[in-house]
Amino acid sequence: MLDLGKQNILGISVNAVDYELATDRIIRSAKDGRPFAVSALAVHGVMTGALDPVHRHRLNNLDLVVPDGQPVRWAMKWLHKATLADRVYGPELTLRVCEQAAREGLSIYLYGSREEVLDQLTINLQQKFPALKIAGSQPSRFRQVTAEEQASIVKTIKASGASIVLVGLGCPRQETWVFEHRELLSMPLLAVGAAFDFHAGLVPQAPAWIQRRGFEWLFRFVQEPRRLWKRYTVANAQYLVLIALQFAKIRTLALEDTVSPTTHMRVG
Repeated sequence: MLDLGKQNILGISVNAVDYELATDRIIRSAKDGRPFAVSALAVHGVMTGALDPVHRHRLNNLDLVVPDGQPVRWAMKWLHKATLADRVYGPELTLRVCEQAAREGLSIYLYGSREEVLDQLTINLQQKFPALKIAGSQPSRFRQVTAEEQASIVKTIKASGASIVLVGLGCPRQETWVFEHRELLSMPLLAVGAAFDFHAGLVPQAPAWIQRRGFEWLFRFVQEPRRLWKRYTVANAQYLVLIALQFAKIRTLALEDTVSPTTHMRVG
């Protein structure tokens, strides 16, 4: 297990860790029944915080933020000489956590996406890990929920007996959900992005050689150009410029340079 500490990437505190350490911390927290908020951030996820001090506060108050994208891993090396052999890819971390949860007899809960996605994801995960216990699932409401609805969601998850919640609401909604539910649910909450669609078999993943070279964004852009064009053109260009400025010590955001949210978003 490798832990090179927290690294400042455009004002976002990203943990320079490997899969083994991330999985171990999640499983330990699940066994102890304690809150543990996790997100896997690629370039787009980093930029949501870099450009918004309120969301930057949310991200920097999670327990574990792992480098989902190769450009985030590379930035750790360029800026801080923190060299990782690989990124910690959200969909892969999801599988490793599910595998270990099955071994430990820990159950998971699936929150987010659409009902048809959750149904197929449940089938596929249980085929891959026959011993995995899936305590329940809830699709996203795709809107802000009321305080009463939020309380009902929390009550349902608690009543399921789940030890870990996987959250697939898309960035940055899923990170907001994890941040706002950390103190409401005494268990690991993992914002895992596209893992739901990938492992449900509804969206193809880029081949491994494309992922290793940092061009997964291009593969996904070709698949969904209308939805992703702004994310992968504007955000990627902004990321490169801001990384260069931080490298040159012209502009560096402090990890403490955030604004605490004054209201709850209560995304659902």
